[in-house]
Amino acid sequence: MTQLTGAISKSIRKPLKLKLLALASAAALLPATVLADTNAQDGIPRTLGTPAELPFTLSGSYLSGRLAGFQKDFAQAAAFYEETLAADPSNPMLLERTFLLKLANGDVDDAIRYAADLDRGVQRNFLAQLVLGAKDVRDGNYGAAIELLKEGRNGPLAQLSVGIARAWAYYGAGQIDEAAETIDNLRGPEWFDVFKETHKAHLLFTAGRNEAALEAIEKAYEMDQGAIRVVDAHARLLAANGRQQDALKALDQFDRQYRGHPQLDRTREMIVSGAVIPPTVSDPSVGMAEILYGLGAVIGRDGGEELSTSYLQLALYLDPAAEYAAVALGNVFERMDQPDRAIEALMMVPDDSALKREAEIQVGLNFNALDQVDEARAHLAALIENDPGDLEAGIALGNVLRSHELYEEAEQVYSASIDTIETLEQPHWLILYFRGISRERLDKWDEAEADFRKALELEEEQPLVLNYLGYSLVDQGLKLDEALQMIKTAVELRPTDGYIVDSLGWVYYRLGRYEEAVTELERAIELRPADPVINDHLGDAYWKVGRRNEARFQWNHARDLDPEDDELPKILDKIENGLPDPANTDAANAANDNNGG
Repeated sequence: MTQLTGAISKSIRKPLKLKLLALASAAALLPATVLADTNAQDGIPRTLGTPAELPFTLSGSYLSGRLAGFQKDFAQAAAFYEETLAADPSNPMLLERTFLLKLANGDVDDAIRYAADLDRGVQRNFLAQLVLGAKDVRDGNYGAAIELLKEGRNGPLAQLSVGIARAWAYYGAGQIDEAAETIDNLRGPEWFDVFKETHKAHLLFTAGRNEAALEAIEKAYEMDQGAIRVVDAHARLLAANGRQQDALKALDQFDRQYRGHPQLDRTREMIVSGAVIPPTVSDPSVGMAEILYGLGAVIGRDGGEELSTSYLQLALYLDPAAEYAAVALGNVFERMDQPDRAIEALMMVPDDSALKREAEIQVGLNFNALDQVDEARAHLAALIENDPGDLEAGIALGNVLRSHELYEEAEQVYSASIDTIETLEQPHWLILYFRGISRERLDKWDEAEADFRKALELEEEQPLVLNYLGYSLVDQGLKLDEALQMIKTAVELRPTDGYIVDSLGWVYYRLGRYEEAVTELERAIELRPADPVINDHLGDAYWKVGRRNEARFQWNHARDLDPEDDELPKILDKIENGLPDPANTDAANAANDNNGG
């Protein structure tokens, strides 16, 4: 359930008013840049760049391009750099930036044009080399690609990318031995090896050399038994070499360790059916796309969004059906908080792909990130209607509704999904946990507690459940000793989770153990310094132990960290008046009682 990670991380403490990140396009910073018009000077229809009604200036477009680049708005950045390049065509820096941003934005045909200019320059650019090579491979000009991809440039990434691409060009030219030798001759750091052996296996498998391909993939498998593409190729090659039982055992091992994958489920079905096992890679374009996807996905996880998206966009140019590249590209756009672009990428996953359902769930979640709750609801509901037993779609829809505080509808969706489960097992703790949260917010405490405790039966000492259940019990003054122990256990299990540490501090506060509350809340602030709720809690604790100036400092800090709308007035009142004196509060309550109040 990897696509639910974000939803889980936002539900580990109360209050559960989840703040949605609305997309704020960098284009909004630049007036009228999204209005289609025609430039009076050159007659070119424009939807990006300097608006037609404003004068063009070199410095203005350059600075706007830099701003859009910082905001990771590749479309706007590319348009502004293209304007500056038109005014200063001999500037190599502008040429390189325009090329890279065009590629990152998916404008590959434009990038090819700029790549040819770059490749003629003094400083050779390895991405330009890859782009031109990709065009030759896609067009079937394998001889030209072999010559163009003669040697990698600019370090290990270039060496590996260009080397594997050249091997696939050799394959396309029918030179299988030269292709394998090209891969064998690649020299680089240790992380090269799994890519080298995997692509050598793909290449030999496609060429029908199954025994040699199995030997190569077994080397890759020894190095990485968690990579889907490696595990899939390994199982396929075992079966293709008559070792079906070994293939199924390898898939079983993956399922035990990583809880399965839809692509591997599909491969298992093929093996069990006795069907002829096809190779993972079918032709040179797909092979070159595969190395670009593999490297682009890794780069995307470590930052470097421009380079990552450039690799993935080029992979999709070579193989528009490259579902792994489409999903990886969607994930990169999600990490850049561009859910609209993520939806575009995820919709490229083919209908017959094993990844289609997961991609569709992500599309629904991205609609929600755009605050388009109706679209998200309709998209995810359609998936559930098609397969009522799809728990991941049910959890996703329930979480969307819960994030908008539609707790009653969320409870109904979770319950409908749970009703499809014949026997509750360990992985089902998650949906029980989410339903428990909805029921708690609806003041259905007995039912909520039952869900939390059942979740703990399935996943003993689950820190998220321990934290929420323990906090809720303390909040209601119930089973205080058990509740405190639950939260202490959660902290022991996740000592670096600022939200759970905050829960422990706040429970101490609610129990009147203010010095202990300060200790834990100060630690929570170290872990989550920018959280308004934790800063607010620490301010309250400081006030109770007599540290009034520090309390107001924390409340001021909480005010400036964009707290929830209903919390802001409370924080402002505390900044102005502090917390009520317990003695005065007791006197006021007594007066109300005497007056029938």
